Formats: sequence, C-alpha cells, structure tokens
Amino acid sequence: MPIPNNALVLVLDGRKMLFFRNQGDENQIDLRTEAHDERDDAHHDRDLKTDSPGTAAAGGSGGDTHRPAMEETDFKQQDEDNWVKDAAEELRRRVLKHDFEHLCIVAPPKALGVLRKALHKEVERRVVCTINKEMSGRPIPDIEALIVSETKASEPADV
Repeated sequence: MPIPNNALVLVLDGRKMLFFRNQGDENQIDLRTEAHDERDDAHHDRDLKTDSPGTAAAGGSGGDTHRPAMEETDFKQQDEDNWVKDAAEELRRRVLKHDFEHLCIVAPPKALGVLRKALHKEVERRVVCTINKEMSGRPIPDIEALIVSETKASEPADV
C-alpha cells in the first residue's frame, strides 16, 4: 500500500530513532524530519558487568560433575531492546493523542521483532507497511526510494 499524505514513518535500530512525516502523497513520497534521537553508547558491555558468568551443576552418571558456564547476559543487546521498546512507547503516546492515522516502520529484523511485541493495539491498527531493513544511517532520499520500491512491489499487478 502506498504511504498516504501525513503518514508517520519510523526508521529505527538499536541506537537511533527517526520520525518522519510524509508531506507528499501516495504518488510522490516526500519525507520531512519530525524528530530524531540517538542512544548514548558511552557505556560498554564490560562497564556494566560486575562478575563472571555463573555456573550450573550438571548431574551425570559415574561421578561426572562438570559445571558448564551459564550464558552471559548481553547488556548491550538489553540496552538496544529497551531503546526499541521506548520507541514503541513513543508511538503509543502519539497514537493516543491522535497524532497519526497511518504508520510505516523501517527497522532491521531484530529491532522489528522487539518492536512488534511492544506495540500498542491502536498503533498496530495503523501500520500500513513494515520494511525489514537497516536504514537509520542512510540519507532521506534512500529511505524514500526504499519505501517506494517496497510499497509498489506489494501492490497487485494490473491484469
């Protein structure tokens, strides 16, 4: 489905959140920056860790009691997931203020999965397209071209 006039476009990854508004129409997309935010990556995974990974006793026959290490918590991934959930919360606030009727989301696979789980029902109802691609560091014309190509591809072919 083409992106209608005044549709909100969210371009997101684990570090950046960009909100655009389509000032064009369904035939000619024209994205204008409405808001942007970037997560501070000043603290790294090693700065957040306080201890070595835990171990779990593995019972075995014949006195074999090796202790495999538990999987280490990925604090950087947790930060990125929380950032994406913050974007979902911003969308919830906006939709409840009647800020948008149509929404297009562009995000890489992992961020898109986290976002989908966190979306409010009213936001879900307004999603007209989701594009599974990393575009947060790309210029606006590239984002526009991607949206046009993805929305045109989903239209039914004329017979």
